[in-house]
Amino acid sequence: MIIRELAQSSLLAAIRNDLDAGQVLQTAIAVQQIPAPTFAEDRRAVFVQRQFEQYGLQNLMLDALSNVYGCWPGQDATLPALMVSAHIDTVFAVDVDLSIRREDDRLYGPGLGDNSLGVAGLLALLDIFQKYRIVPRCDIWFVANSREEGLGNLDGIRAVWQALGARLGAAIVIEGMALGRIYHAGIAVRRLHITCHSPGGHSWLNFGQPSAVHGLIELGARIIGLTPPINPRTTFNIGLINGGHSVNSLATSADLYLDLRSEAPDSLHQLEQEILSTIDIVRRPGVDFVIEVVGDRPAGRISVDHPLTQLAADALDIVNIAPIYESGSTDANLLLANGLPAVTVGISHGGHAHRLDEFIETAPITDGIWQLLLLILAASEQMSSLS
Repeated sequence: MIIRELAQSSLLAAIRNDLDAGQVLQTAIAVQQIPAPTFAEDRRAVFVQRQFEQYGLQNLMLDALSNVYGCWPGQDATLPALMVSAHIDTVFAVDVDLSIRREDDRLYGPGLGDNSLGVAGLLALLDIFQKYRIVPRCDIWFVANSREEGLGNLDGIRAVWQALGARLGAAIVIEGMALGRIYHAGIAVRRLHITCHSPGGHSWLNFGQPSAVHGLIELGARIIGLTPPINPRTTFNIGLINGGHSVNSLATSADLYLDLRSEAPDSLHQLEQEILSTIDIVRRPGVDFVIEVVGDRPAGRISVDHPLTQLAADALDIVNIAPIYESGSTDANLLLANGLPAVTVGISHGGHAHRLDEFIETAPITDGIWQLLLLILAASEQMSSLS
């Protein structure tokens, strides 16, 4: 198989011996220390742009959404190009304490694994390409994109697709903490912002009259009593609730954000219809609801037997990791939905994603970069059969 042949070549063997996890960690921390909440990624984007410039990428661009693009030319410009991407945004606000701490083989820090390590992996690949003067079979576009998290709604990768889609034959998406997992399927996601409105009043004088907070609580209680199907896996989560303006007032307004997901678009649609029917049950004189769709992530997939999926599995086999085939919600959703073969893979293990005590494991990073490099070079070699 091509992965094993690449791994046994003298050039790749030399690269394997030279891989430096410490340098990757240093870069990951440098990235993580630049706040980059969704919709405010500009400072981190500029940092990546400067790195791309130092590595000599061609056709370098920084667009209005803080996506950074650059092309590493291949041997055959007539072939479709490969895209390798990592998102630069994080779920953490600009004022969150980004302090790093180390405990044994773990490094802790908000956003370190998701996705500062992914961005560091992207830059580590460029360092290898430059140092060893690698010329892949096809052009490779390196992309650091914005707006993957939360209400970003994949707008970053949407803009990337508009700019590059016609040139691409396949894509590899990097997530810091997904080592061993191959995300070959993107689940369907809908996000609703539901606002309850009521006339309001005084808590004592107007007791018993409608309150927006009470209406929203009733709706929430009914929603969490719903039982979506287990197969295909379908889920919901009330992630945010806001409302009211004082403890002794009947609230005039209250709102929540609802995340709906499913492996099957039909099941997602059915769940959304149940939610809308539930809203109609709770709606009454003095209690009204406004529903706004704030997120719509499309579903898509390639099979486990697809050549790109199998290349990813073969690369993991080189580092003695058994692949786990997964569905999830990543930037690859948008690419798969548009018919582009894409997988999402990782660099290390970790945990507590989206928490202040998020951590990554440092020991697997060398293997993570190695299998990623092999996958990229093999995908480039076989681009004509992937696209």
